[in-house]
Amino acid sequence: MTNAGIKVAIVYQAHPAPAVKGILKPTKPGGYADSGADIAYALKIQQINVITPAPNPYVDKDTDWVFPDTEHGIAHAIEKGANCIWLNTVLYADHPIATFLNRGIQVVGQHPVLSGMYDDKWLTAELLKDNELPVPPAELLSYEAFTAGTKKVHFPIVAKPIRGRGSEGVALIRNKQEYHAVITDMFQTDRYGTTIYLEKYLPGEEVTITVMPPGEYQIHGKKEKKELPWCLPAVKRFNHHNGIAPYNGTVAVIHNSAVLNDNEEASMAIQQLYQQCAQAGKLVGMKAPIRIDCRADENGNYFLFDLNMKPNMTGPSRLHRHDQDSLTALAARKIGWDYPSLLENILAQHWGL
Repeated sequence: MTNAGIKVAIVYQAHPAPAVKGILKPTKPGGYADSGADIAYALKIQQINVITPAPNPYVDKDTDWVFPDTEHGIAHAIEKGANCIWLNTVLYADHPIATFLNRGIQVVGQHPVLSGMYDDKWLTAELLKDNELPVPPAELLSYEAFTAGTKKVHFPIVAKPIRGRGSEGVALIRNKQEYHAVITDMFQTDRYGTTIYLEKYLPGEEVTITVMPPGEYQIHGKKEKKELPWCLPAVKRFNHHNGIAPYNGTVAVIHNSAVLNDNEEASMAIQQLYQQCAQAGKLVGMKAPIRIDCRADENGNYFLFDLNMKPNMTGPSRLHRHDQDSLTALAARKIGWDYPSLLENILAQHWGL
């Protein structure tokens, strides 16, 4: 594992991602500039060469630390000396980074084509199902089918944006009245596009697992080479709001999440889940961490219900952000990585064409 010679710039999402077949992905206010600044600051204090748009960035001004993910923004970072771009943004097939990848720039993040493809919950669930991985029963609901009233629905169900972002827009629906109110609102807000994802509600325990890509890592002071995707310790979620884990922008994850203890982690169910999540990571061609949310049914059987190609990467590197641990950062602490160590290990998996 080495970051020698790396000069890294972090980019954030400057514009909404384009619609794909009428499906929209909601944009986070600020476009991940906050977590991008967390990353940049943490790496800088670790003596990593971090390129920033401001020559002397203010610790609490996010945009002093990160470049927009536009062609001009990325070019600006490279002009200032960056040879590696950390893609703390939403990716899609013709994202501006593709141009620079073809010119030999190194990146931290997913391949833009694969990230855009597997941001689609339906397509990803079908891929996992086709490879005999457990996913909850689900179906698509178009605006036309909803307004025609032709869809037969069995409650309880969970409604989700097809290209979602965390738990934003996700709702548990228990009856016909809630169904009409929730789905009408989802279509009327025009944030998610013309089709909604409906999934069987799982009432059991929820855990989230960060899958790391193959590569060389520094763990407990020793260099370890991982030939295949591998999992950080699982984090359990609790204090759900109406059956759904609240969006981390509303409730900090340190208030509703905890790493499994050794006994919980040693269970056959969790160990099997690690194998399944690592296999899912391989299937989607991961090149950077992904996060998979899993939940048990009424019989205690776990299902992979949400695969996130861009896990949240906030962290408590700046004093005014002391409570901003991400689920991945919580998991990493159990293997001896603080937030800066986690980021250094992720940075070391940079890649190029």
